[in-house]
Amino acid sequence: MIIKMTHSNIHDYNKSNESFTVTGRIIPKYEDGIWSYTEELFSEQYNKQYDKEDLEISYIDDENKAIYLYYFDDNCIGQIKLRTHWNGYAFIEDISVAQKMRGKAIGATLLNKAAEWAKQNKLIGLVLETQDVNLLACRFYAKNNFIIGAVDTMIYSNFPTANEKAIYWYQKFC
Repeated sequence: MIIKMTHSNIHDYNKSNESFTVTGRIIPKYEDGIWSYTEELFSEQYNKQYDKEDLEISYIDDENKAIYLYYFDDNCIGQIKLRTHWNGYAFIEDISVAQKMRGKAIGATLLNKAAEWAKQNKLIGLVLETQDVNLLACRFYAKNNFIIGAVDTMIYSNFPTANEKAIYWYQKFC
């Protein structure tokens, strides 16, 4: 069951933000106006977790923003945070599924909810950013009809993760 976040369920925000295993990276290539990529698998895997963001209360009342929470047996096991973007897309700021529930189509269901919200708001598609080392997420986005639209090699250059690249994935509606 997917429910839009309200004041009554705000306490469930970030419950599904858990670590993930870094198994490799994608290596994007831009040629003749088309993005493609290959994969590099790492000999040593490691766990990574994104910081839990503070919640902006505006996501409850602002019609240009939304957070949807996915519940199973009354437990919040997934979430997707999105907003309208200046370029006419819905920008997915965060999507997460609890570790023990990954691989069960919950992420795809949340993406479908985001697409529904975007279409209701007359947006032309979805866009999100993830790191090249989040190989499992990159595979997930490609499987769900997203394509690479851009790569940013500088966005993380001032952080300990300076060797990571930002990959922008797009899904344009027909």
